[in-house]
Amino acid sequence: MEELQRAYSRLCKESGAEPQEAVLQRLHGLLRGRLDLATQSLTLDTCRALGKLLQKEALLTELVLSDCMLSDEGATLLLQGLCVNTVVRFLDLKGNNLRAAGAEALGKLLRQNKSIQSLTLEWNSLGPWEDAFATFCGALAANSTLRQLDLRNNQISHKGAEELALALRSNASLQQLDLRWNHIGLLGGRALANCLPSNRTLWRLELAGNSIPSDVLRAVEQAMDRNQDQQATVRESQARAHILSKEVQHLREEKSKQFLDLMETIDRQRQEMAKSSTLQMAEAALALSEQKARDLGERLATAEQEQRSLAQRQAKEHRLELQEAADRESKLLRDLSAAQEKNLRLRNQVDELERKVKSQQEQLFLSRQELTTTSAELKMRAAQAEERLELEKTRSRQNLEDAEHLRFKEVEHMTRHLEESEKAMQDRVQRLEAVRLSLEEELSQVKAAALSERGRAEEELLKAKSQVRLEEQQRLAHLEEKLRLLAQARDEAQSACLQQKQMVADAQARASQLGLQVEGLRRHLEELQQELSNKDQEKAAEVTRVRLELQEQNGRLQAELTAQEALKEKAAALERQLKVIASDHREALLDRESENASLREKLRLKEAEIARIREEEAQRASFLQNAVLAYVQGSPLRTLSPPK
Repeated sequence: MEELQRAYSRLCKESGAEPQEAVLQRLHGLLRGRLDLATQSLTLDTCRALGKLLQKEALLTELVLSDCMLSDEGATLLLQGLCVNTVVRFLDLKGNNLRAAGAEALGKLLRQNKSIQSLTLEWNSLGPWEDAFATFCGALAANSTLRQLDLRNNQISHKGAEELALALRSNASLQQLDLRWNHIGLLGGRALANCLPSNRTLWRLELAGNSIPSDVLRAVEQAMDRNQDQQATVRESQARAHILSKEVQHLREEKSKQFLDLMETIDRQRQEMAKSSTLQMAEAALALSEQKARDLGERLATAEQEQRSLAQRQAKEHRLELQEAADRESKLLRDLSAAQEKNLRLRNQVDELERKVKSQQEQLFLSRQELTTTSAELKMRAAQAEERLELEKTRSRQNLEDAEHLRFKEVEHMTRHLEESEKAMQDRVQRLEAVRLSLEEELSQVKAAALSERGRAEEELLKAKSQVRLEEQQRLAHLEEKLRLLAQARDEAQSACLQQKQMVADAQARASQLGLQVEGLRRHLEELQQELSNKDQEKAAEVTRVRLELQEQNGRLQAELTAQEALKEKAAALERQLKVIASDHREALLDRESENASLREKLRLKEAEIARIREEEAQRASFLQNAVLAYVQGSPLRTLSPPK
């Protein structure tokens, strides 16, 4: 085993890769030529090294590579190494997801390898790749060493099953084939059942989980039973021939022993005669012994001739009996196959009628179910449409109410804002008017005061001129002073009046600005009112569109209701037709049952005849064996052998 480890390490180093520890451990623990690498993730370099190692290795007889996650290239490298291997008998490639490249590599392996007898390919993906799987089946047809093949869970379709059937017609070595849990179906099952009469070696075929009808499975089971019986007959004849050959060999050995014993007795007699004193007695004894030897030789020759003639006659009789038995068996098999085919055709017709009835029942059930589903769907659609209409109505009503409420709030807010702004403006205008009026009143008061003062001054001046001219000089300065003060007061009043005018102008400018703002707010209010009217128009259009859609849906629902009524009428017509077909089918079933009963009776008679023929053959074989034993026991050479 260390040599395997060293060879594997050397091959890995030659390819520039490190050997895997798990593979080294399995090579170190190799038992009885079995290399188990299951569940080990093998790299591409490891596959290349193992492929080169398997080309020259002569110790491995079993190779287990299940669940190794092999890539297509890795599997191809391994199978290339196995193509020239002459020692491996068992190969397990379960659960490696082999695809097109793997199928082609397996086909090459089956064409070139002459030692593999068991191949496990469970849980792969060979079936979906039709061309590659056809290549694999062609190689299987040409293979002559494979005995067991496992193709479970490979997604094999009916086309793949047809390719396998073609391969089984030509293959003469495969004995066990497992096709469970694929997608073979009715067509693939019939193809496999039709190929079995031409294949005499396959005695175990598993087809569970492939959706194959029970009649096809029964036909396959009958073919497998027939092949098993033939295999048992062949094995029994081979065993009998082997026993006869052993008995003939034993007879030859006994005759040779008797001849050797006779020669020893002759030699002892010669020695005794040599010791005797008289030459005549020796010569007479010698002549007598030679005469006995000649007689014994002649007897031996006649016995051998009789044995050869008996063996030839027995072989001829055995061949004739085998030929007659084969003819009778072939005739019975032909009759049985014809009866089975007729029974199969009748069963197929019954199954076809049952399938038609089932299909019509299924169609009726589907139509009823479709009717109920369509009515339920229509009701549900109507309820949904009503609910949607109610929802749309409530939504549109809510949207209208919300819009009205929002518009009312916006209008109220704008009117309130405008009223407040107008009130504020009016208050400010009123205040400004009041200020202006107060200023004008003050100006008028100042003017009136000035006029009154001027009048009083003039009156006082006139009074002063009239009353006191003498005091004019004295009062002149005083009056001038007063006049100056009055002029100053007048100037101050004029300046205050100018200031009041400026304030009035500012107030008027502010009032004009506020008027412009009020005008802008009015325009904004008008725009909002226009948008609100547009929204109202859009909502009205949406409501009309929803109404039109609902009317269209109602029209469609009415059309579907009329279609449902037509479907109900069709369903009633189909029910009437189904009743008529069921009555016809019952009558046909009664006829088929009577025919099946007659066929079963014929089949029972044929089976009884076959059993009688087998008993006769067994009696003949026992008679032949007794005759051989009697001949062996009554052979004349046995009486001449000296006692032990």
